[in-house]
Amino acid sequence: MKTELTMLAWSAALCVLLVLPYAIGFARTVGLAELAGNRENFPAGTGWIGRARRAHANMIENLVPFAALVLAVVVAGRSSGTTALAAELFLAGRVVHAVAYIAGIGWVRTLGFAAGVVAMAMLFAALVG
Repeated sequence: MKTELTMLAWSAALCVLLVLPYAIGFARTVGLAELAGNRENFPAGTGWIGRARRAHANMIENLVPFAALVLAVVVAGRSSGTTALAAELFLAGRVVHAVAYIAGIGWVRTLGFAAGVVAMAMLFAALVG
């Protein structure tokens, strides 16, 4: 399998795994019954729980364009060492982003986010270049 698709699969796995920290945090703070309920007037979460929830939402927002770009690169036959590197950079950046976001390390979080954006720009450039 192409590196780009492997990184897409791992990025999807990261997205799924990012549910766990805040789900566990909410289960411990509001209780399992409230978590399993309809979540009407459900709290946004504070501290690391809120940051974990926002990190997950941000991953979803970035996974969609990354997936589209990776699939377009592969289908168009534009895979290269550069696009493989871009896909690896995206995943690494998103891991850094998630860990730093949950831990509350702002500038490191921003660098992780920026790495993902640069990676997507690299993939786009490979498509239109």
